[in-house]
Amino acid sequence: MIAVIFDCDGVLVDSEPIANAILAEELTRIGAPTTTEESVRDYMGRSWGHMVEVVTERLGAPPPATLAEAYRERLFAAYAAREVPPVPGIAAALDDLDARGIPYCVASSGDHERIRNGLATAGLGDRFDDARIFSADDVGRGKPWPDLFLHAAARMGFDPRRTTVVEDSPAGVQAGRAAGMTVLGYSARTPASLLEEAGARTFEEMNALVSLLTAPV
Repeated sequence: MIAVIFDCDGVLVDSEPIANAILAEELTRIGAPTTTEESVRDYMGRSWGHMVEVVTERLGAPPPATLAEAYRERLFAAYAAREVPPVPGIAAALDDLDARGIPYCVASSGDHERIRNGLATAGLGDRFDDARIFSADDVGRGKPWPDLFLHAAARMGFDPRRTTVVEDSPAGVQAGRAAGMTVLGYSARTPASLLEEAGARTFEEMNALVSLLTAPV
């Protein structure tokens, strides 16, 4: 039986534009000037800890402890204002997976609260109970290391060799490949060339997802 592990931001929840805009503004505010495009390039798909390491190197000192709270407060306010929709076509794709009996879960660099809030805001909260939500906080190393995907597969009883990861960041693609899984790269917002270079087979519309998952190898 095949199985699917979804990234959250940018694959299930269309949160990358607003999340990266907020992060760029908050980094600029603390003295690390960053554009939204640079935030996408440097931090998308990575853990908060990775971002802190990069910013610490830039500033010569750790960012203020208030950064995380300021970022979360603004992001969760966007969730509360319903400014974060589901990725177009994802609800129908999940319906199709359910109808075919194909199991799936979500594994994201965000913490559990952020994942749950994002899914709920996008109207996908009832698709993923807590047993099917996995965070980089659950493992020692986040993407591009394979730890998170291997952890999710082990907890779900998925065979990595029969598991497909759906990702939208090069770091996530690298993590899936390192875990020995097939990786599909969703390229609606990320250049397909970057995902392909990392090792993914790319697609641009969610209505193509299930046919790619079930196509003969």
